[in-house]
Amino acid sequence: MKEKIYLSSPHMGGSEQTYVNEAFETNWIAPLGPNVEQFEIAIENYLGSNNHVAALSSGTAAIHLALIMLGVERDDEVICQSFTFSASANPIMYQSATPIFVDSEPDTWNICPHHLEEAIKDRISNGKKPKAIIAVHLYGMPYKVDEVRKISEKYEIPVVEDSAEALGSSYKGQKCGTFGDLSILSFNGNKIITTSGGGALVSRNLKHKEKAIFLATQARDAAVHYQHSEIGYNYRLSNISAGIGRGQMEVLDKHVGLRRDMNQFYKDIFQNTAGVQVFNEPNADYFSNHWLSCILVDRKTSGFSNEDIRLAMAENNIECRPLWKPMHLQPVFKNAPYYGDKVSEQLFEIGLCLPSGSNLQNEEKVKINDILIHLIEK
Repeated sequence: MKEKIYLSSPHMGGSEQTYVNEAFETNWIAPLGPNVEQFEIAIENYLGSNNHVAALSSGTAAIHLALIMLGVERDDEVICQSFTFSASANPIMYQSATPIFVDSEPDTWNICPHHLEEAIKDRISNGKKPKAIIAVHLYGMPYKVDEVRKISEKYEIPVVEDSAEALGSSYKGQKCGTFGDLSILSFNGNKIITTSGGGALVSRNLKHKEKAIFLATQARDAAVHYQHSEIGYNYRLSNISAGIGRGQMEVLDKHVGLRRDMNQFYKDIFQNTAGVQVFNEPNADYFSNHWLSCILVDRKTSGFSNEDIRLAMAENNIECRPLWKPMHLQPVFKNAPYYGDKVSEQLFEIGLCLPSGSNLQNEEKVKINDILIHLIEK
């Protein structure tokens, strides 16, 4: 059996074990402790001044708490980018609210400002102003921040910035994870850095961080006994996981560089191949961490399809994956309103995610290169 090459596997830097050992040695085996505090500080320092971070059990938990803090309740409506992973949309349902899906634009593959405003106007005309907008930096590519912010401010609808895939990316020199009224990060095992499982909520308001931690620790009131005036959740990150995160923060920029190198690796392979487009920044305002390197394949022009590549890779035990299936096409969301054309549907049909890990070795790259060159020449 050939050793598997994964799409995006965890990549340890070396110092993670030190922080984990500290947690064991000091018996901080709990969802609190010095690693949690230091991990939050490391993220805050990375994102820049005036950012406050609450470390949580997942990015999904962060979105859920963001919606709660924005007052989303039963029968409210929340606009959500359709072209994304389901974790962007599921928390809307946790609140018994209704997702309103919006299509992508072709430059960044993210929420389309035109259809976003169309959706807002239509929902308002129907008597329901959306409570929030969930915009996603897909595959590490920043969304059209200025346009989305302008619409958000015009209609006074807050933005939840889903930066789960975009830690290390930036727009006009400002780090992703700092643009929303509330922002979220993910440290799942396949992300650019990982805590095994974990996430964070980011805000420019310290009270948001404090409220998130309160809700994430079962909403216990300040009393000697256990008293609860609000519904709480078990969403805090553990001190052990945060220890992994502290070590990972030390190699974040290195990982970003290696992921971007992988994107260039694919651009070099396909540079003279008609019908294959490697997903890249639309202009110099955008800086993507290229968490995953993705391609679009026009079969009529190239002579092969995205599925041909996936199958050829699979035969050699190499993992590739279709792009996210849009939420408005998912059976669970079949009755949700949708605004847009077919941009996200077309991307899903012809797109593919290629192995992008920062820990891919030269022999693995040679193997990937040989398979792709064989398809191109064939």
